[in-house]
Amino acid sequence: MSTSPSPAAGPSNFNLPNVLTSLRILFVPVFAWLVLRSGGEELGWMWAAFVLFVALMITDKLDGDIARARGLITDFGKIADPIADKALMITALVCLNLTAGLSWWATGIIVVRELGITVWRMVQLRRGRVVPASKGGKIKTALQSLAVGLYLCPLPDWMAWPSRAVMWAAVLVTAVTGIQYLVDSHRENKAGAR
Repeated sequence: MSTSPSPAAGPSNFNLPNVLTSLRILFVPVFAWLVLRSGGEELGWMWAAFVLFVALMITDKLDGDIARARGLITDFGKIADPIADKALMITALVCLNLTAGLSWWATGIIVVRELGITVWRMVQLRRGRVVPASKGGKIKTALQSLAVGLYLCPLPDWMAWPSRAVMWAAVLVTAVTGIQYLVDSHRENKAGAR
């Protein structure tokens, strides 16, 4: 009696990239506690929050690189990685609103864009269309990370204006890239309908 070959199994969810992603999610509350504990004034806690933020951002880069290089891309990773990214960035921004005088407008614009585009991407995915990160989206992520890092790092007072300038550049690029995704999608839908 012949049996049909079973489909090739994908990589296990228990792999290094997914472990790194899971650790990033687990350490978000620890990061929040460190930022709030510092109150934006206690140097030791501020440095600890900054170092943990940098470490978590490094794991974000590492898990994607490892998953692609070793063929370890999983459905869990596709879902958990953006959740980890958004959770860390939104937590960082809200904590900086509370401790470092970051404008709530900056946080509001970034949060609305990030969650809005994430939901839109999921809708597109359900329609069978994968929306990859654009070049502008990668610049946005780099600017957001740099801006948060500058706010977290205990820098001299004269660095306040440059830190704000980088944050507002991040807000501007975040808004523009969000609009660009929607404009490009609308154009593609119109072209496809012809």
